[in-house]
Parts: sequence; structure tokens; C-alpha cells
Amino acid sequence: IYCSIFQLLFFSGVILSTSQIFPFLAPVTDCVEAHRVCSTDPQCEALYRGLELCAVDASVAPLGEQEASECLERQDALLAKHPSLLACKCQRGFRKEERCLRIYWRVRLLPGREELEISPYDDSMIDSRMASLVSVMFTPAGSSFMQLDGENQCLKAAQDCGLYEKCGALRSDYVFSCTKPIPNTSRCNQYKCHRALRRFLERVPEEYSLGVLFCPCTNTLCGERRRKTIVPSCSYQDAESLQPNCLHQQSFCRRDDLCRSRLADFLSNCQPSHLTASGCLKDSTGLCLRAYAGLIGTIMTPNYISNNSADVSLWCNCEGSGNQWQECLRLQRLFTHNSCL
Repeated sequence: IYCSIFQLLFFSGVILSTSQIFPFLAPVTDCVEAHRVCSTDPQCEALYRGLELCAVDASVAPLGEQEASECLERQDALLAKHPSLLACKCQRGFRKEERCLRIYWRVRLLPGREELEISPYDDSMIDSRMASLVSVMFTPAGSSFMQLDGENQCLKAAQDCGLYEKCGALRSDYVFSCTKPIPNTSRCNQYKCHRALRRFLERVPEEYSLGVLFCPCTNTLCGERRRKTIVPSCSYQDAESLQPNCLHQQSFCRRDDLCRSRLADFLSNCQPSHLTASGCLKDSTGLCLRAYAGLIGTIMTPNYISNNSADVSLWCNCEGSGNQWQECLRLQRLFTHNSCL
């Protein structure tokens, strides 16, 4: 009865909707939906297509002064015409994620590193859930991943994953993809390996996937199992060549919408700060760990470098950085000396 009365009052307008009471809580627009609305307006669609051409030109070579000015004029016009297209976000692991990210980056022509300081992902729905999950996984009171009686926690996490059909199947899938050599070669297919790794991390519940990824170790046997979890010989290191330069690696990443998005998400959510208890500028270790996991399966895949600590690093160095040496070191230290991560 009470439910019926409430519905009657709500739909009759006596009780205001949530959006009326809290207008500042309007949901973030998905970029695919924002572009769909834009495409119904010929002027908006023409501006968007113009920015697409700008993005294509910029991917080949830096835009000239006049070209850059014209592109920014289109961007300003689009902002005035359809502001939601420039405020839209995307969801990780969703079926239309790559299409959404393509739209997100095509309408943003911010120069330099500024483009990587804002995450393209909508984290409004996962912050509290991740905080709760991290609390359970990494605090002594409730953790099933603590070192108890010398138990190999990475082995236990793998066994727990195997007991859950979806986790076990997708884990077997990426192990197969990352170890099967390309015909007539001794090399793996890194593209297929990355894709299978991302599928595992996106489709398996995080209590299983993050358990496998972040299990704590204090001995060599456990640490080696953890380091090999993401099949490093295929997923991030090239056995036939020396480590690449980190800035070159970042440059290649920025040419790919998905990799650029995952890197921007990491740089946005894992910025360290000595002013917060968590060590994170956004004061959320959960968002940082989720963003870190999002890098796995891209050219910026990191991994553990020690068998008895949580130290991680990218598979790259700063040799040959020239006058960009300090910038390269800053990128490296976001993985090796990051209080937030």
C-alpha cells in the first residue's frame, strides 16, 4: 500500500525526482550516446567530422599553427553547440568501449601531457565498491590473501580462480594465447596475448582477478608464480630485443585509443600525494589499483620485479632520452617509487 501511494505521489509530481532534488547529481553522459544525439544535428555532426580529420592529421605529424587554430575553433564551436560531447565518459570493459573511446579522443585536442591528466572513464559507480574490495583483500582483519602459516597465497588465489568456472576458463584462454608461438617462429602473438589478458581482467569478478594479480609474497616460489601470472615473456618483454625507451613506449601507447585511455586513467588515479592518508591525490587506493590493472594487456603492461616485495616496473629504460631524461624518470618513478600505487 505504501509503495502504491509513493508511486502515485511521485508520478503526479507531488514528490520530486532525485534529479530535481539534486540537479548536480546528473548522470555522466556516455560518449556513444552523446555522439548519437549530435549526429541528429547536421551542424554538430559536421563539426565532429571536422575534428575527426584533425585527429587523423595530428596522428601523422604535429599540426601546423594555422591547422591547430582551425581545429581548436571547431572544438570551441562544438562545445557551444553540444557541450555533453565534450563532457562525456566511457565504461571499462563494456562492449562499445573502444568505439566510445574513439569518440572521446576525437573531440579532445589538448596539447602535450595535459591530455593524459584526465581519465576518460566514469568512476562514479565503482569508487565505493573498489574501496570495499580493497579493504577486504588487503587488511589483516578480513583478508583471505594474507600470508598464513607460510601458505603460498598466489597458489591459493590461482586455485580459487580455478574453482570458479569463468575465471578458470578465461585464465586458461590467456595462458594459451600468450604461450602459443606464431607458426614457423619462436615468438608469441603479443596482440592476441594482450587481448586475452584484458578479457580476463574485464570479465572475471575482481575478487578473483585482483586476487591473482595482487597476492602477497615473501618467498621466491610464490613470487615467481606471481611474476609469471601475466606471462611476461609475451605480454610485456621482447626476448629478442633490448628494453625500449620508456618515452618511446609511451609515444606508441598514445597512438592507440585504448592504450592512451588506460594510461590516462592510471596517471589520473595513481598520482601520489603526501597530504592524504592513502598516499593518493584522489585518496582512493581502490581506483589506483583498478587503473593499474587496466594497463595490463597494453604496450604499457607493468609487472613485479621482486619475488618478496610489491615492487613493480615497466619493461623499459631511459637510455637515449637526451634532454627528456627527467621526464622519462618521472614516468618510471610512477611505477617504482609511487606512494599511491
